[in-house]
Amino acid sequence: MGNSDSHSFQAGCRNQFSDEERTFLSNIFDTLSGSDTPEETKGGKAVKKQITLAMLKTYVHRAVIGRMTIRIYNGMRGTDPIKKSTVTDCVSKKQFLSFLFHAMRGTAEERSCIIQRMISTNPDAPVTGRQVKEFTEDMIISVIHLLRQEKMLRGWNVEKTADCILGTTRLTAYLMSELKIKGEDLPAEHFHSLEINKSSLKDWVYRVPHIPSLLHALVAMGLHLAKSEGQGEIFNSNQVLPLCLGIKFSGMYTVLDIPSVLYLKSNLPSENQSQWRLVYSSQIHGESFSRLSTQILQKGPTLLIIKDTFGYVFGGFASCSWEVKPQFQGNSACFLFTLSPNLGVFTYTGYNDHYMYLNHGQQTMPNGLGMGGQHNYFGLWIDSNYGSGHSKAKPRCTTYNSPQLSAREHFTIDTMEVWLVGNIPESDLSKTKSVLDADPEAQALLEMIGKTRVSDGLREPGEEQGEE
Repeated sequence: MGNSDSHSFQAGCRNQFSDEERTFLSNIFDTLSGSDTPEETKGGKAVKKQITLAMLKTYVHRAVIGRMTIRIYNGMRGTDPIKKSTVTDCVSKKQFLSFLFHAMRGTAEERSCIIQRMISTNPDAPVTGRQVKEFTEDMIISVIHLLRQEKMLRGWNVEKTADCILGTTRLTAYLMSELKIKGEDLPAEHFHSLEINKSSLKDWVYRVPHIPSLLHALVAMGLHLAKSEGQGEIFNSNQVLPLCLGIKFSGMYTVLDIPSVLYLKSNLPSENQSQWRLVYSSQIHGESFSRLSTQILQKGPTLLIIKDTFGYVFGGFASCSWEVKPQFQGNSACFLFTLSPNLGVFTYTGYNDHYMYLNHGQQTMPNGLGMGGQHNYFGLWIDSNYGSGHSKAKPRCTTYNSPQLSAREHFTIDTMEVWLVGNIPESDLSKTKSVLDADPEAQALLEMIGKTRVSDGLREPGEEQGEE
């Protein structure tokens, strides 16, 4: 690297973070390197401070699994601002700051280089599919552990969600399926022995938003940067999980798992990502189509999630408020999805505008809730008698290009949930939340016989702001 390149890099380093951020991160480096003084001296000569693996292990968050600490260290020491092809024995301050910037704010190329060095100590050698898969799984597990330890689950409770381990396996499989080699789609199981070059990693990071998001969260929380509010927003936990409202005090268990929440959030429009509120659950409100309709009408965009009796979990995103009428409604932002046994999102094809349908009490038109396809052949359908539905796609749903979502074409509902994603419309805030609110006598009767109202768990959004 010539002098002009070296000066250019140093100028770039000064501009990577604001002065306030650099002060904060410099203090982190001083803590990591075990000294609060600007320079240590030895024999009258200044000795630059450096970070060793032992120092990093002492400092890193306890929720980071063992080998991930080594990965972070390798990422740091492989980030050499002067000779990018080398790997140093220790980590300098420039390397530390460069690593942080590339991991959290870098381009797809910069982040892919960080990931490659976190996977392999040889910066020039391609990595294998097996290595990428192991890294991806480690990263997901570490981020979820960190969110839990730092009380940043934002109202989600791991004990009240579905199996997080299975969810991690499914999210890892999905992310691996998005890794392209020479522009081809290959099954994840074929990746184990194949070499993944830098170009493929760069393309992966660029196309799949989960990867930079998870890397950002891992580095920020793992190095204790997460509590740096006011330090230039180095890390914002709102970027990882949506605020969960409606289950904290309800006693119910959602069919969602944390990795599935991460997956669905990233596929929603930005205005629907920050806050999710449970507005209907068959566990709480009962198995009633009329109650389902009452709970979702005019509420705004919603996620419908169904678990059938074979354990398949699937649903749809309704981008507009539901209305009861014999015509199709909605817009092209709607989509269908699966969460188990595999993750998948299926979006608008342009073939027709049969996005959403909700009708009840008519003799000449189908009565029920549907998304995609056509009457009697919906991509997702819940019959008005509740309990049964269908997912007809032979070979694919015309509206969303989705396959059969359920285990069987005609399915039986085990559990159904509807989440309001985004803020409740102002017009809805003044509406009665429970039938018992309109019937004080019924409320008094319940209290006399010692029964509590489980629907109270769906109230008090202000109390949901805290963590577990």
